Amino acid sequence: MLHLTGDTGLPRLKKRSMNMIRIYGTLGPSCSNAEVLYRMFAEGMTGVRLNLSHVTLKDAAAQIEELHKAADRAGVKTDLLIDMQGPELRTGVLSEPEELTEGSEVLLYDKDGKAPNASSGASEASFAGAVPVPAIVLPYLVPGQQILIDDGKLLLEVTGSEAQTSANVLRGGTLRSRKSMALPGTEIQPPTLTETDLINIRDASAFGVTGLMQPFVRNAEDLKAVRKALKEADAEHIRLLAKIENHQGTNHIRELLPHADEFVIARGDLGNSMPLWELPAVQKTLAREIKTAGKDLMIVTQMLASMEHAAVPTRAEVCDIFNAVLDGADSIMVTGETAVGEYPADVIRYLAKTAAEGERWRNSSKG
Repeated sequence: MLHLTGDTGLPRLKKRSMNMIRIYGTLGPSCSNAEVLYRMFAEGMTGVRLNLSHVTLKDAAAQIEELHKAADRAGVKTDLLIDMQGPELRTGVLSEPEELTEGSEVLLYDKDGKAPNASSGASEASFAGAVPVPAIVLPYLVPGQQILIDDGKLLLEVTGSEAQTSANVLRGGTLRSRKSMALPGTEIQPPTLTETDLINIRDASAFGVTGLMQPFVRNAEDLKAVRKALKEADAEHIRLLAKIENHQGTNHIRELLPHADEFVIARGDLGNSMPLWELPAVQKTLAREIKTAGKDLMIVTQMLASMEHAAVPTRAEVCDIFNAVLDGADSIMVTGETAVGEYPADVIRYLAKTAAEGERWRNSSKG
């Protein structure tokens, strides 16, 4: 259930927070109408992210129209960031969500091939479930290889790779279609941009896109490829944000710095690529490199994750936001908290007010 607390009857936005730090929400079912988006702008939101992993700009035309309607009412010139598919690995489409039980064994199969069934001789009945995976990962599915799915919510370990590739479920849960995948310790090389990415880049200007977020940046060539695509689409005015979310991006950060306008420390998949207790130091090291180079910095992922279902954040979450500001963040962003959460406007209020406190403390400490 979606909740809108506070006064929702303001005829116009009276006075916005003048945070220097940019505050971003993510578009989704919970904020797909102008009234909710207006409340989010009223609480301090300066822009939104649209995740194009599953949809195109044209698919999201109605949401984008509501966004611009809300921004016009609020008197805000909003940023619209599109988050591309890029070289991210994802599971395939399922006819319905599948429950993977810890300790059970599942079948792994090419998501673009024929799904296994009794008539194909795949003997799916001998498995507790079947997981569709990209063909590009199949050669890497050797016994002992771990597979993180849905930002690490699910964890599998490959147990067999001869006639059929199988895996044991080490951490179970509900598997839904097209969830992120990571194979720790491997360096798989999908193309920088998908065909759908190129279509969205060509449509970007017409939809008022102001920034492009390129996921899983591995090297300078990735960013050069995106710049080339923007130029060919007459969209060079669109800012390029490089998402750092794997070892390749982390290790090549100095090489990447000249080629993007802003860098995003995307802690979801970045946290999948290392033991979680190492992530804070990596965040601070990357932030120092990025700010020393004079580049803008965004920090994202699970900043207010508890607020998908709670009206008030945890103390740890607000401290995390505050510390992101002290790390030099020029912008901070939430994802599922506003896209599918129950309290999208409240999320923005806590995000914006905590960022403002961090900025005030940061500025006073300089004196």
